[in-house]
Amino acid sequence: MAEPRERTFIMVKPDGVQRGLVGQIIESDLASRPFFPGLVKYMSSGPVVPMVWEGLNVVKTGRQMLGATNPADSLPGTIRGDLCIEVGRNIIHGSDSVDSANKEINLWFTEKELVGWSPAAENWIYE
Repeated sequence: MAEPRERTFIMVKPDGVQRGLVGQIIESDLASRPFFPGLVKYMSSGPVVPMVWEGLNVVKTGRQMLGATNPADSLPGTIRGDLCIEVGRNIIHGSDSVDSANKEINLWFTEKELVGWSPAAENWIYE
């Protein structure tokens, strides 16, 4: 695969799981922010679906697919643009940089839990 190969962390939040949107959907240092206690309560309110995506510029591409943090600012065709209304219930999280992705991936997964592989079509997709 062409460089830079990177990983990003994506997680379907409790409201996304509760609303049955996982099939359709398939920040670091928040502790100092005023909304952090509510965020912890919210993130503990139900199941989440954490995942790691890997590919060429996947942090940027993943964030484009998710849409803006505020659903009102998200384009139609993005996950948040199509499926969300309020910023506090924006159903999905994606790392905002490679550095934060590495921190978030290490928080949720051990290295043994991450599988590295190359799809057979990789040479037909990437130069």
